[in-house]
Amino acid sequence: MQLFLFTWLSFMVGCHGNDQFFNDHADLQLPESYSVPWMKAVEDSSRLSALSVPGSHDSLTLDGGTLARHQAWPLDLQLRAGIRYLEVRVLALGNTLYVMQGVMYQHYTLQEVLDTTMAFLSQYPSEAVLLHVLSEMSEHDRVQRMVQDLVGPEQRVWVSSGMPTMREVRGKVVLVQKSSFALGVPLQSEGSGDQRVSEIKDKEDSLAKVLKQAAAECRGDNIVVSHSSGTGFGTFWGMFLTPRRVAEKVNPWLNHFLSQYTPNHPRPCFGVVAMDFPGFDLIQTIINLNWY
Repeated sequence: MQLFLFTWLSFMVGCHGNDQFFNDHADLQLPESYSVPWMKAVEDSSRLSALSVPGSHDSLTLDGGTLARHQAWPLDLQLRAGIRYLEVRVLALGNTLYVMQGVMYQHYTLQEVLDTTMAFLSQYPSEAVLLHVLSEMSEHDRVQRMVQDLVGPEQRVWVSSGMPTMREVRGKVVLVQKSSFALGVPLQSEGSGDQRVSEIKDKEDSLAKVLKQAAAECRGDNIVVSHSSGTGFGTFWGMFLTPRRVAEKVNPWLNHFLSQYTPNHPRPCFGVVAMDFPGFDLIQTIINLNWY
């Protein structure tokens, strides 16, 4: 019994140290001094591609068990915590785009995603939210047409391929897309969000290379996106590395890696960093890279 208690306490103490960088709780406690609209301090003339932006990978995958879950906070809390890039997989059924993870419905439609995001932007008009829509088991062309119909009348959605300045997109949702989905600012992905992970050290080494490449390609005509997420599902040696477990290990490492650049002047731009289960302090580390 004593051995069990000692092991349990050691586990709890070890996990507690990662809490500020990794989060798997559905509630959000913000410091009293925290300012939600962090983009307010970004100069109007700054191009969107010149920012370091905290994002969430598979942003609305809160359900589906340990192999499928990628996030703990619902959409409104992610936005309040500082997330400004969303990644949403949709399935076209009838006239509706449903948010999915594989065959699992995530209790949102794309219309509801837009409504929630627009409500946030109405409250904080200095902000902009990047939205990447991916088609899940649907024809890309059909999904694109439905997205275009959905956002067509909405003036607060940026659909142009030109890279905007902050002045142009404050208070707006900015669609970002790959070449196969030509609606919005071009997106350049550095590393897969569903990268197969057998060893955490290998994932960290790979992510370091991806981030350095992102820094070299930032500030251009594409939104550069790097993924810190990964899963051991589908591998033999990493079969127990769920997305949550990978994030629990990688997120503290990511925070340490990015914190090395805080004293640098000027600081590098990393573009979007899309994460699983990000903690509040990790999000703030990425935001703070924008202040020279």
